[in-house]
Amino acid sequence: MQLMVIPIWSIVVVSICGVLSCKSKKAVLTALLSAVFSLSASTAMASPSGEDMSIWFDVGGPVGGPYATVVQNGATQAAGDLGVDLRVMYSDWQPQKMIENFKLALAAKPTGIVVMGHPGDSAYERLVSEAFSKGVQVSSVDTALPGIMAADQSKGFGYVGVSNAVRGVHLAKEALRRGQFKSGDQAMVWGIKDIAERSDSTRGLISTLEEAGLAVDFLQISPETDKDPSLGTNVITAYLARNPNVKLIMVDHGALTSQMGNFLRNAGVRPQELYVAGFSLSPATADAIKTGYVQLVADSQPYLMGYLSVIQVVLSKRYGFSGLDINTGAGFVSQSNIDFIAPLAAKGIR
Repeated sequence: MQLMVIPIWSIVVVSICGVLSCKSKKAVLTALLSAVFSLSASTAMASPSGEDMSIWFDVGGPVGGPYATVVQNGATQAAGDLGVDLRVMYSDWQPQKMIENFKLALAAKPTGIVVMGHPGDSAYERLVSEAFSKGVQVSSVDTALPGIMAADQSKGFGYVGVSNAVRGVHLAKEALRRGQFKSGDQAMVWGIKDIAERSDSTRGLISTLEEAGLAVDFLQISPETDKDPSLGTNVITAYLARNPNVKLIMVDHGALTSQMGNFLRNAGVRPQELYVAGFSLSPATADAIKTGYVQLVADSQPYLMGYLSVIQVVLSKRYGFSGLDINTGAGFVSQSNIDFIAPLAAKGIR
């Protein structure tokens, strides 16, 4: 802040001193410099806005999962910047575990709780209402809770992430535009159809490809593979053995997208042989893009989900701000921009 303030005061000093005597110039300069140093000192002594606050944050995946780790990195950075005591929870992407985590967090009476929205409005509605009644702020990331948002946004309930319905449609349209597919080409969508709002992304992928005339196969991501992406090797190998003519694979799962390079190598697929599109970045995903195994990734920027949701809770609790609805997923990553983004992915920021 000092570097920003001093030049502004300097301009004022120069403007004023141009019409004052030397003695007056000295007096004005002394007074202004005293004001600057007083402002800087009071700013330095100001307490962090999140001081004495605690936030329990469900980052969604397993410990060490690529997507969950980036969410956690953003939340940890914000907590450090604001002086918040952060407690991280993991749920292996299982909705029931997310609900259990919420109950555990609420019992601890924190300042706020940040949730993944996978269980849906009906599962969370009563719990979120109870939290607000007890003075606990709640906000969500990654998967929207539109019903709760409509009811509790004025209380500070916000959302940081993407519209799952929109993100599926956008990625499919971009893949169709870049890949130049024709009607009748075979495509496969590997996703989730049975988890409330979360499934809208998969449905958006399928409907967009079908509207373009592609023949679409759907593979459900099992709970076991959802938790442990390494189990996807056999799924891809078996599918490709049965479907040698597939042209396009779309993966509605960040951790599985990150492993597509390994899956395809194990299946004997050469770089650029298939067009693969998916979600979210990690060092492994960046490598798959560079080596030609993944062509397109929609970046939902999970670091921002973690960072901005902590800010949401702090601002709502401290100043009574209403909930924000922040879309983090407008960009795409491919070989055209991966060289800039890969180092940031390696640091767990992108």
